[in-house]
Amino acid sequence: MQGEWAGETVGPDVWETCRELIPAGSVFAFLAEHREVLFPPGMFADMYPSPNGRPSLPPQVLAATVVLQSLHGLSDFETVQELRCDLRWKAACGLGLQDMAFDPSLLTYFRRRLRRSADPTRIFTRVKEVVAATGVLKGKRRRALDSTVLDDAVATQDTVTQIISAIRRVIREVPGAQEVADRWCTAHDYTDPGKPKIAWNDEAARAVLVDALVTDALSLLGRLPEQELGEKAANAVGLLALVAGQDVEPAEDSDGRDGRWRITRGTVADRTVSTVDPDARHVHKNRTRHQDGFKGHASFEPETGLFTAVALTGGYGPDSHEATVASGLLEDEDGELTVLGDTAYGTGDLRQTLEAEGHTLVIKPPPLRQAVPGGFTTDDFHVDTTAATVTCPAGHTKALGRPLAGGNRQAQFKALCRTCPLRERCTRSKTGRTFNVHPQYNLLKA
Repeated sequence: MQGEWAGETVGPDVWETCRELIPAGSVFAFLAEHREVLFPPGMFADMYPSPNGRPSLPPQVLAATVVLQSLHGLSDFETVQELRCDLRWKAACGLGLQDMAFDPSLLTYFRRRLRRSADPTRIFTRVKEVVAATGVLKGKRRRALDSTVLDDAVATQDTVTQIISAIRRVIREVPGAQEVADRWCTAHDYTDPGKPKIAWNDEAARAVLVDALVTDALSLLGRLPEQELGEKAANAVGLLALVAGQDVEPAEDSDGRDGRWRITRGTVADRTVSTVDPDARHVHKNRTRHQDGFKGHASFEPETGLFTAVALTGGYGPDSHEATVASGLLEDEDGELTVLGDTAYGTGDLRQTLEAEGHTLVIKPPPLRQAVPGGFTTDDFHVDTTAATVTCPAGHTKALGRPLAGGNRQAQFKALCRTCPLRERCTRSKTGRTFNVHPQYNLLKA
């Protein structure tokens, strides 16, 4: 149940007794004076639907704590230490002088309730309203766009661990699954918390194990009792079906109908990396930096550093790309802006959308790449989109073909490259140069 603020503190009220020590005009002083108005109890009522149980810590105290934590970039443990030892934090959050605050895990539980609620961004929205009321952003017409990877705390799991974990979950959550597993699942003792005991450096032994585990998973899924499943049970069944199929393929000499399996050669796109947090994904921020988790996106005013919009997406797929999310970050802005961003925001679609809305773009273009080191770049070719032709550095002109699946059109110089004296500076392809023209070439070129 939701706890209520009773107005009593452990020890003297820090704001009442030490007000002169708290910097006037600071965030600490603002929260101390306006915390109850900024975060009224009714704002969090939906997060505590039951009137039963032990009262929680008043959510407005936790909300103020989360604001300060975000402002200072602290971990949960560091945040609680500040609450225990710093008079400014105690005043801002309404704690008494001798208050020992709370266990750091409470912040995790609070954020979890917030995330699962109907309005997970309510604290950011309220702070944004305060920023608007101050007028601090009035007349500031620049917005910078950026993203970062939010690392997931769970360990990435291999195929064997995922399948075993998912089978255990089905056995635990689905009525009747234990009886099915006892009879049909023989690849591993699923009550054993460890991994199967095999020679892990033996490729043949690993292949046999994966084959047997997938067979167990399919046997379990195919023989579960017909019944109406609750949310947890349905999620467990769906997850097992996913992990049993995402990393495996028919064995090398199998047509897929004889029930023999092996680990897929290569990486599966949009792969679930953990059964503990099925929403986490591999995130490739660049070619060398690979992480597991989610993407956080933000629009902010660069002079003050204040965030004007935020978004959280998965770590993989077109819906999580910076250029896809950017329009939503700017949709509540009034008037024309100067939009700043790195090359991730330089797609033709986003440029076209933002320019149509009247915004001025200061977005870094991608670097010009050379097919041959020290050779020609795309700037050395003349593209006439009206005539639908491309002229190469040697003066040869070719017509653009029909649009391909992604909308690109190609000019193929292949035969002309055979005797061209500039070939060594233009292409390494044995068949000659192919030049791709983007649907929004002129916009990207400019």
